[in-house]
Parts: sequence; C-alpha cells; structure tokens
Amino acid sequence: QEPLVESGGGLAQPGGSLRLSCVASGFTFSAYGMSWARQAPGKGREWISSIYSDGSDTHYADSVQGRFTISRDNAKNTLYLQMNSLKPEDTALYYCARVRPGRGLGSVDMSDYDSWGQGTQVTVSS
Repeated sequence: QEPLVESGGGLAQPGGSLRLSCVASGFTFSAYGMSWARQAPGKGREWISSIYSDGSDTHYADSVQGRFTISRDNAKNTLYLQMNSLKPEDTALYYCARVRPGRGLGSVDMSDYDSWGQGTQVTVSS
C-alpha cells in the first residue's frame, strides 16, 4: 500500500475550482508536517503549500496565495488542497509530500520531503 495517494484532479475551466485529497497510510499522519507541490510540463517541481502537523500553521507560495487553501483532517489521515480561481498556469501534476522530520515548513528544497505520492493531474483550460 502506497503511503500517500492523491486524488481529485481533473479538467477545470479558468476561474473554476478543484479540491485535491491525499490519503496517508502506514505512518502516524498527525505527527508530520505535510505539503503540496506541483510540476508543470518541462519544468521542475515547485513547492506550493505546507501545513503543520496539527493544522495550526500554513504557508503558501506567492503564486497560489489567496487562491489555494491547504487543510488536513488527522482523524481521516487526509490532506486537502482547495483550489479556487484556477488559471491555465496552474496546469500541472500535483503531489502531496511528507515533511522530513526536523525540517521546517515552506521549504522549496525537495530533499526536505521524504515521501511522495504518485501525483494527480490538474488541467485548467477553456
């Protein structure tokens, strides 16, 4: 069983919304900070948001600040990303990732994450 499994991607129109989910298993989800990252075709992986283990602190990249909201439900071992006001440049493969113990939130260094899901595709197009 994969430790992180994303879902919820799909096709959305510009200005539309999608909600991504990431179900965690095999580890104590509530003990870890979690993040979302994305990778557009031909580009490197980009960190976009992080959340503290208990949900008390969140961070966002400038590119999604005010449009995306990260949240988690520790009772369900699930991480979420609510994406509103979608733009064509949001088109990418979206990944959830577990923050490596001892590393801070909001890191753009992909080596600060020690487990990744397989990704879910988001396409924004009219």
